[in-house]
Amino acid sequence: MTSSDTAAREVAAPDEKGASRGRARTRRRLWFEGGSSVQRWGYDLLGWAMISFAIGTLASAAILAAAPTPAGRTLAAVAVWAGMLAPIVLALRRSRPRGLLRLRGVDILYGVVLGVSLRVCQGWLDQAAAGGVTPFPAYPTIDGALPASWWFGDLLAPVVISPVLEEFFFRAVLLIAIYSVARRALGGAVAGFVAVITTTGLFVVAHTLSGALAWDDAAAYTLVGLTCGLLVVLTGRIWGAVLTHAIFNASWVALATVGTLLA
Repeated sequence: MTSSDTAAREVAAPDEKGASRGRARTRRRLWFEGGSSVQRWGYDLLGWAMISFAIGTLASAAILAAAPTPAGRTLAAVAVWAGMLAPIVLALRRSRPRGLLRLRGVDILYGVVLGVSLRVCQGWLDQAAAGGVTPFPAYPTIDGALPASWWFGDLLAPVVISPVLEEFFFRAVLLIAIYSVARRALGGAVAGFVAVITTTGLFVVAHTLSGALAWDDAAAYTLVGLTCGLLVVLTGRIWGAVLTHAIFNASWVALATVGTLLA
């Protein structure tokens, strides 16, 4: 090897290392910092998401009107879930926002602490609405036993299926699409505020589609929406929001199960 070849390698090495560091920095760029992982999460994705959710909601209402039975209620729920699942799949097929699907141990802590705290707040709101101490919630029973559909409609659906689908739809697809659009014009801080407030409003409205909400229920859903939205914006991850929502619902299931056993 000649001295000129050695000199050329010494000159090239720092450039190669610098390029490698530049690529590493690009790979670590999270979704709320912009970048290629959310370039295709914009107006069209928002439009398709809302259309899909509307179709699922209308299908659910039609099923309930035609078959107001336990099986009909299950099919109606599946229709709404399908309306949320389709845009989730569409969005994640386009790209996966960097950092969104990471799970950290602190996300589990967020889920437990915030989920239980939200349930306590909901209990206070319920008492304020009732004007006094309210009894334990309880499930309806048939000859002293829970109905056969309880495990799915009152356990699996609210504790597992709904939290995952609702958080991925409202706090992943809608929130990130709104954030990405708003960030280009307004900056990150304002975009985060707009995305959290907008998706919280849509979250509450979606829960009114099955019937009018009392003010305490609307307030509780608002708190859940704000908490989960802020978790996603501030951490960049979805699982803290999913676990918070799941624990919030699971705590009601636990209370209702105790209330049923004590009845």
